[in-house]
Amino acid sequence: MSVSSARWVCFFVPDSIDDADRVSGGNVYDRHVREGLRRSGWTVHTVLIPRDDHTLTAQTLAQLPNGALALVDGLVAVRESVALRAHSTRLRLIILAHMVGNVVSAALAEADAVSADRERHAFRAAKRIIATSGWTRSEIIARRLGRPPDVIVAYPGTDPAAPTSASRSGNRLLCIGAVAPHKGQDVLLGALAQLTDIDGWTCTFAGSLDIATDFVDELTRMAHRTRLTDRVTFTGSLAGARLDEAYARADLVVVPSRSESFGMVVAEALARGIPVVAARVGGIPEALSSMTAGILVPPDDAQALAVVLRRWWASRAQRSRLTEAAVEARGSVRPWSATVAAIASTLDEMALSGMAVSA
Repeated sequence: MSVSSARWVCFFVPDSIDDADRVSGGNVYDRHVREGLRRSGWTVHTVLIPRDDHTLTAQTLAQLPNGALALVDGLVAVRESVALRAHSTRLRLIILAHMVGNVVSAALAEADAVSADRERHAFRAAKRIIATSGWTRSEIIARRLGRPPDVIVAYPGTDPAAPTSASRSGNRLLCIGAVAPHKGQDVLLGALAQLTDIDGWTCTFAGSLDIATDFVDELTRMAHRTRLTDRVTFTGSLAGARLDEAYARADLVVVPSRSESFGMVVAEALARGIPVVAARVGGIPEALSSMTAGILVPPDDAQALAVVLRRWWASRAQRSRLTEAAVEARGSVRPWSATVAAIASTLDEMALSGMAVSA
């Protein structure tokens, strides 16, 4: 494989990047990076890596000439750490880290320890690491996965969106994210089960139901047991116009995650003028650009979340204040152009690092 332009990069991403049935924040981010780099003059050769393919990454890396730039999505990098290490001295590898794995301890399963080992080898093979939040950068440095000067932050951006018209009752809740334990939908259901005495509210859960099917079954049983089936709806993955419609019907976005590297849903809600209630974990406080437009609660605490939601419905004045602050916050959301600019700057630095690219 030849490189005919100094502004040329090989971008390794999961093969789900454009799959509407496998929506994720990482895929949205990668798509904006791919298209944004192309608009800014970069030639981007995208390599789609299936989850169960352990040869394509190594084969493609082997075909790259010495000194070539390779931007690798973190999920791919961890799975293919052996291939990255094999080419780390001759290629300029940059990892796009959407998240970091669990801290390894004796209590964790062997599979988690193996994954952490792969993560360590992959990240240390990279010349630069691009993190999606300050919190993620801090975790990478604290775990000695990268040196501070080599870890750059490129915050996710937000697409322009029309403001949502709030209802007087504030009864329309929305929770967006793949239905999986780390997203904490069970925490929100536990909170809602304490609020059945309040009339009229509904909650829509939008996100893939295929990631953790046992967890989905558990939530279904929980909804029946707590008599919430008439109030909660699980839509599956939503994208494009269907996702916009879900936001347009929402008065409040709830993000009950147990872990979150940034919290793109928070930023997307504020871009539409929708207030947020979210767990204080990971990079979520960074995503909440206006602290007056949202409320942070302790993670994994259904009781605390129930108290906040009860207050939300009890006080129309509070709902108005939060909604007004969210509408005002629309002017401070980050554009995707800023994300792309930060990544392009890192690529430009690496392109000029003095390593020759052979044609």
